[in-house]
Amino acid sequence: MYFYGAKTFLALFFIEITTAWEQRKLGVLAENTYGGGTPNTSNAEFWNGNIPWIQSSDIIEHQVFGVEPKKYITSSGLAKSAAKLIPENSIAIITRVGVGKLAVMPFSYATSQDFLSLSNLKIDVDFGAYLLYKKMQSELNAVQGTSIKGITKDELLNKAVLVPRYEEQTQIGSYFRNLDTMITLHQRKL
Repeated sequence: MYFYGAKTFLALFFIEITTAWEQRKLGVLAENTYGGGTPNTSNAEFWNGNIPWIQSSDIIEHQVFGVEPKKYITSSGLAKSAAKLIPENSIAIITRVGVGKLAVMPFSYATSQDFLSLSNLKIDVDFGAYLLYKKMQSELNAVQGTSIKGITKDELLNKAVLVPRYEEQTQIGSYFRNLDTMITLHQRKL
């Protein structure tokens, strides 16, 4: 029997793991992408409806779940603006003011033009949220010391990430979601 040193063993272990994960561009992880728009704010008939309208201030930094919309638009506001109705379980990513913040949206919604939403995901939603969060944070850290004005749709969708098979995605996503829930509960106790 051949004995591997600790470094050799770890190197072989990580080679096996990373070769099991596929490199993909973010653009192939969703069937649809949506931009946003803002209905005319001086037209009262477009506002105070029942469609959640998400703006960058609704997304809490470092929190990928628990968005509470502050504004709502009407069907007329949706129809007469660039806003789109985005399906539930999409991931809303801020690409302009507040770039890098993102959230899983458990309900249908519309957004301002500061967003790109990934919809009909081809990966586990929870895993996708944490994967995108980590990617956005590493991108922001890479340009630390400079001010980011935004990221274009094409730039974002061309970013490469490593993705495991679906069963592993659900386990990883569930683990981090449970961890976030536990942290939130302990913060409330304090």
